[in-house]
Amino acid sequence: MSPRELLTAALLAFGAIWILIAAAGIVRMPDLYLRMSASSKAATLGAALMLLAVAVHFQALGVVSRVGATVAFILLTAPVAAHMIARAAYVTGVPLWRGTMVDELRGRYDPETHALRDPDGGPARAAERPGPGDGRAADHSTT
Repeated sequence: MSPRELLTAALLAFGAIWILIAAAGIVRMPDLYLRMSASSKAATLGAALMLLAVAVHFQALGVVSRVGATVAFILLTAPVAAHMIARAAYVTGVPLWRGTMVDELRGRYDPETHALRDPDGGPARAAERPGPGDGRAADHSTT
């Protein structure tokens, strides 16, 4: 077996192990939020490793570029998708696991406007950075 074939087999095996861990996490975790965490992290790593094995095996510019683009797409979209699904679940009232110690959104999330409030009850402020239209334009003069 050549070194390239060994590397391909190792990447495929590690990718399969991570996907198996993601599947076990989906089955074993107690609530939707933990299941999504397991599936989005472990399955993303597993898929990326398997795609990397494809690139190592074929070593063609077209395949390697497609693999790179696909891995980048997965790495960019999986966390966003998991966040949006979790947010939709929280808004619709999917319960947290009874062993959950802290719910940082309780009392801070307005389900009608989908806006966060600060702990004192007022609207949460964005980062303290001047932005367009807020009357606090940044001064970029060099005097």
